Amino acid sequence: MNNIQMRSAFSMITAIFVMVLMASISLFVLNLSGKIVNSTVVQYQHEQAEIYAKNYTEYAILAVTGNDRNETECVDSISGNIGINPDIGNGYKVTANIAYIVNGDIVKTSNCKTDNVLSTDVKEKDTPLSIIIDVYVKYKDPNNTNGPWLTVHRRTTQKI
Repeated sequence: MNNIQMRSAFSMITAIFVMVLMASISLFVLNLSGKIVNSTVVQYQHEQAEIYAKNYTEYAILAVTGNDRNETECVDSISGNIGINPDIGNGYKVTANIAYIVNGDIVKTSNCKTDNVLSTDVKEKDTPLSIIIDVYVKYKDPNNTNGPWLTVHRRTTQKI
């Protein structure tokens, strides 16, 4: 073999080695990029669930204050589905449970007409009505729709 043929063979081996090295680095970068995108989606879903919990808390306060407690039953729960279909992993199920604090006791379901939610006693008139709002936002991980529901819980005590 002459010297020119050996240099050509060495150049070809070097080129193949560089191509394999570049392909390996490309696969590593693509894999890392996919994991970052997945992590971002999971973080986005959790933050979105927390925002829905805050919004439903405010909505529950609005529903209680807008409800005429002398004429109708108390609002004890609000629920809704957000998204296309939460059961298959592309939406949220939201439930807000409202409990009333009546005469120092927590009452889960209250009849506003009979449970004395509106105080008639002079001492208790100065004490505002208080409610406890528990909001549960459930959603599924889009990468594991057969897995368990992920839940964000927010508890708020509010004077009305």
